[in-house]
Amino acid sequence: QVQLVESGGGSVQAGGSLRLSCAASGSIANIPTMAWYRQAPGKQRELVARISSRGSTMYADSVKGRFTISRDNAKNTVYLQMNSLKPEDTAVYYCYAWVVVATTLVGDNYWGQGTRLTVSS
Repeated sequence: QVQLVESGGGSVQAGGSLRLSCAASGSIANIPTMAWYRQAPGKQRELVARISSRGSTMYADSVKGRFTISRDNAKNTVYLQMNSLKPEDTAVYYCYAWVVVATTLVGDNYWGQGTRLTVSS
């Protein structure tokens, strides 16, 4: 019913920048929350940043001041601008959305397929 498609991952040197995008499509009434998570090799998935439909944001301490989450509600798209990248930011980044499905008006969790970021020193 709902799909999340990410783009923008890749390889970058430390200190560089990259922007991730995630577009939601399908039977969508509204998306109260969108977020980015990441999972580094051998580690658990962790929340990177979250944004509400009204634009309220929160960030993991490890990315504060370097990453910026934003969204375009008209396009059902969330972005993650990543600056001053560090090798420890290397991970697979997953888009997440809490979506109220239009056909049922029931909310549910949805995940993207993941996009890999590699930061070299």
